[in-house]
Amino acid sequence: MTSEPVTPAQPGAAPDLVELAKIVARQRAELDRLRDQAATSAVVERAKGAVMALTGCAADAAGEQLLQRAKAGRHTLLEECWITLGTLAPRASGSGTAREFRGAEIPGRAGDLETSAVPDDVTAALARLGQALVRVTTPHDLAGCLLEHLGPDMAADAVLIYARRPDGGLELTGHAGIDDKLATQWGQVPPLSGMAALDALRAREPRWLEDYPADERRYLLIGDPPDRWRSRAWLPVLVAGSAEVCIGVLRGRAGAFTSRDRAHLHGVTGLCAGRLRTFDTPPERDADAATDAVQALFEALPVAAMLLTPLQAATGETEDFRVEAATAQVGDLLGRSGEETAGRRLLELRPALAAEPLWQGCLRVLATGSAYEGEPFAHEEVVAGVAELSVYTARVAPLGDTLVVSWIRHGSSDRQEQRLADLQRLGNLGWANWNLATQEASWSTQVFSLFGVDPRRGPVRLPEVPELALPEDTPALTRAIGELVHHGRPFDVPFRIRTSGGIRHLRLVAEAVPDRHGTPVEVHGFVQDMTARRRAELALVESERAILTQHDVLQAERTLASRLQHALLPMSNRPVHLAGLRVEVAYLPAQSGVHVGGDWFSAIELPDGSALLVVGDVAGHGVDAVATMAQLRFTAKGMVITGSSLTGALARLNTLLLHSRDSHTTATMVLARYDPRRRRLVWAQAGHPPPLLLRDGEARYLRRPGGMLLGASATPVYQEAECRLHPGDRLILYTDGLVEHPPHSIDRGLEELAEAVAVPHGDGPASLGPLLARMLPDVRRDDVCVVDVRVPGMQDG
Repeated sequence: MTSEPVTPAQPGAAPDLVELAKIVARQRAELDRLRDQAATSAVVERAKGAVMALTGCAADAAGEQLLQRAKAGRHTLLEECWITLGTLAPRASGSGTAREFRGAEIPGRAGDLETSAVPDDVTAALARLGQALVRVTTPHDLAGCLLEHLGPDMAADAVLIYARRPDGGLELTGHAGIDDKLATQWGQVPPLSGMAALDALRAREPRWLEDYPADERRYLLIGDPPDRWRSRAWLPVLVAGSAEVCIGVLRGRAGAFTSRDRAHLHGVTGLCAGRLRTFDTPPERDADAATDAVQALFEALPVAAMLLTPLQAATGETEDFRVEAATAQVGDLLGRSGEETAGRRLLELRPALAAEPLWQGCLRVLATGSAYEGEPFAHEEVVAGVAELSVYTARVAPLGDTLVVSWIRHGSSDRQEQRLADLQRLGNLGWANWNLATQEASWSTQVFSLFGVDPRRGPVRLPEVPELALPEDTPALTRAIGELVHHGRPFDVPFRIRTSGGIRHLRLVAEAVPDRHGTPVEVHGFVQDMTARRRAELALVESERAILTQHDVLQAERTLASRLQHALLPMSNRPVHLAGLRVEVAYLPAQSGVHVGGDWFSAIELPDGSALLVVGDVAGHGVDAVATMAQLRFTAKGMVITGSSLTGALARLNTLLLHSRDSHTTATMVLARYDPRRRRLVWAQAGHPPPLLLRDGEARYLRRPGGMLLGASATPVYQEAECRLHPGDRLILYTDGLVEHPPHSIDRGLEELAEAVAVPHGDGPASLGPLLARMLPDVRRDDVCVVDVRVPGMQDG
């Protein structure tokens, strides 16, 4: 493994956290690779040693044999090692000295499955499984690894691993995909007929359960309910010709296991045979009188308890605990009801314990020597056939080099007290009592914390409680307490106190308990911390006030901008005639939001008799956008009137925006000049949608000349385009509010505009109305500006 230094970008600067994270990730990956490499090497060396022991050959020859067998069987070397470890067994020759391979039928290589019958994808999947098996250390890990491997491949939902017991029954040694309750129910299977797993072991052949109604009549099926898994496969793991372990693959879906699935599962059992043989057995306990005496003592205890001895790994870290002695109740709490727990490893009994607080508590007691007590937890028990929920607390105490773990079951009063404590903690409140006759007071622990009073000082008498409040809140609290003490009137009073952490908002709710004459003799109530709620209320009020203020400001700005816009854009109620053209304009402000946009138009007749047609759109909204619009509108008209070309005017307007007080303002524009003598339209644009021309019932967009939007670059290039207009032509100039309606794209809007313009229409003054009605949604989010230009037909001339 290598490390890489990280140099700060500047002197004194912190290293780049991203780079540090990358280095840590690379180092972790390298560490994982080295661990896998070491584990893989161990498996290969163990297989070579087995071959050497059985054949008497040297190490190199054993390695070469494994390579040749892997090549012949289309396996990886690691797969061949697993298969070899699971199938090799010594057999004496005729002379009694030489030894050779004797194996059960090796899946994928001999017996009922030919090598050529294994699909390539199965071969690749088995290779990945062989590599994954090097990280498996227990039967539970193996079951999880197989489920992860077979789940995506053949929709496996659960994997069970059973081992044959000496009495002929089965013991569930590993499982994945089922809960602990089901595992406990089926943890021990007696040697009865009608169990598919036992049947597969006795026959040393797989059992394929693919017809649920028929399988239900023939076998006792695992499951709660059994129809949870509609198809199952039970495969014996053949080790040196015998079968002591059976692997079950359970699927929720119905249907048969295909020939590919069967080939895959045969290969899986072949690899698992080697893995199962290489599991390290847990250290055995020393059987002596002292051990027996300890176990006898624990069996006599009325509570759930066990004695643990730590087991250390090669690194010196505690990797597990051995149960030296345990009471009968421990098996139920660990999900192993009816099993013998003494002498077994703790993680073997409950693998999930490594992720639970009790495991960390055991390690903490080993490190510190101080006792540990966990949080209460609920556990379901079956008493007389009825499920009951009980509450336990786990405790760990050191005893020499061992640990004593006990579980204390809480009675109903304990649970009630715990619930009350939880209620006070979660509600951030506490209870208080005051005896008016004896002047005695009692507070819960939470009240001392809320008032910031040292518990050693004791609770404060009821008449002295107002002294804890801020001076402004004291009178109201004093008055409420007086009314309660003298007249028995309950109260609910908020008040504030000052603590080391700042001002705290509290609420005191109290009522009196009268004697038989109606005189208050006792007061009880509760104190609640309302600081978070009060702060939220104040923040909400402040936020609402700010929103209203901002709304008023925006509304005033809209009114100002709207008046300014109407003053700058005088609208005509009817079409106007310029240079022989009939021009109709429309401006529609946005209907959503409080800002006014910066869309504008110009349609004027120049001194030489030509017409200037302009539409533009300033980015942004509000007074600034309207001011920029006015600046561009009048400047453009002035420059064109004084002789500037269209491209020259756009270039100067671009410079004007770049040097304006708001350097981030941009705008789009179309400038068009129409010469009536030659019916010639010359136009230029700056990042604006092109005009739409309607001629002889066909609508098309003019090809845009080059031009970047104004204010975007200090060196833009603008070009002109020319178009000859014919009698009867119609030209539409517009801003993007007409064609851009989210979530639809602007391209779709352009298509809809062309279709709408091509629809036959009248030539009356209101002819622009139907077009706008068809194009615009009910609620507009942007301003819309349209200049509708028509060239009179021959009959109009």
